[in-house]
Amino acid sequence: MTRSTERTEILVVGAGPAGSVAAALLRGQGRQVVMIEREQFPRFSIGESLLPQSMEYIEQAGLLQDVVEAGFQYKNGAAFVRGERTTQFDFRDKFSAGWGTTYQVQRADFDHVLAKGAQRLGTDLRFGHEVLAVRPGAQPEVDVRAPDGREYTVQADFVLDASGFARLLPRLLKLESPSNFPVRGAIFTHVRDHIAPEAGFDRNKILITTHPEHVDVWYWTIPFSNGCCSLGVVAEPSFFDRYPGDDLQKLQAIVGEDPNLTRLLAKAEWAVLPVRRITGYSANVSSLHGEGYALLGNAGEFLDPVFSSGVTIAFKSAQLAADCLARRYAGETVDWEAEFDAPLRHGVKAFRRFVEAWYAGGFQKIIYHPDPQPEIRRMICSILAGYAWDRDNPYVSDPSGRRLRVLEELCSA
Repeated sequence: MTRSTERTEILVVGAGPAGSVAAALLRGQGRQVVMIEREQFPRFSIGESLLPQSMEYIEQAGLLQDVVEAGFQYKNGAAFVRGERTTQFDFRDKFSAGWGTTYQVQRADFDHVLAKGAQRLGTDLRFGHEVLAVRPGAQPEVDVRAPDGREYTVQADFVLDASGFARLLPRLLKLESPSNFPVRGAIFTHVRDHIAPEAGFDRNKILITTHPEHVDVWYWTIPFSNGCCSLGVVAEPSFFDRYPGDDLQKLQAIVGEDPNLTRLLAKAEWAVLPVRRITGYSANVSSLHGEGYALLGNAGEFLDPVFSSGVTIAFKSAQLAADCLARRYAGETVDWEAEFDAPLRHGVKAFRRFVEAWYAGGFQKIIYHPDPQPEIRRMICSILAGYAWDRDNPYVSDPSGRRLRVLEELCSA
């Protein structure tokens, strides 16, 4: 069979949040963009509670109206519960300038909205097209199989890998490197929650619950606008092995160990979405870029779901890559290490410090402290709202994490 060849300026692999925002930003620059996606949309994905910082990138990409009109659940903060201890962060009361509200989204719908928005802006969007091979270089080439079995090659000026957990280029080019996070897993589903208005559950906030006995085990409860919640528990895999039955039974048993969740979900209809499990999702790569390509979002690095940072990191990577490509097409020399890799990793490392401190228990002492200093609380709130690239925030600009450790000690006294 003869394989045809076609040309484009930018080829985006993957139509998730990173790919769609990158494509939309590049279309705003007047670039020719082809975006290929192996699956058909809408399709399920995890990562359903957005952070306000992400709204800046959606707005820059020209996709704000698409998202606002989709009818997603409004979100203005995060609530934390452990036993009798409770606290709330209102993302509008934060240290960093910028958006203080966002949405909680069913990702099947959200990702489809973004992809269709990128298509509306002129992206050549192709669902059901699978990458077979990639040859990086000054003019990279990608072999693709269409849904009808036809194979073709795309020659591009540049390739952006936004393939998410599929991690296409890291696998094909052997870029993967071990994550230094302990292996953790999540069991999750959607429930029709039937939570009464008088129950004290703020549907405008994600609820993060620490297990009553295990500081490194936590639950997410993410309310949607359709009366459902995303419900999940995160722990090391051996923790799940303590419970008999299938994953639904395990999830119900673990949720049943928390009195507040048991009360809130007393009338819930379970598993309106099939129960799912993911394990060992943290990932890293040796490099986020190479000749003719860059890695966006989860294709490059994924930390942990505890602070919902995944989509925000994906959007930030798309923005940085689009800015680099704008300079490239303007005839400038682009230092991808200094202008893409280093700034992206700076924010990722800021998130990482807080994720590690959460599981160790120290950051939870800060979160649940009964008498926080208001200005410091606003700085912490900015991190929780996704502003991990705001170097004016002392807890972002401190690469050693010393300031966070001192705060943990003060809150432990």
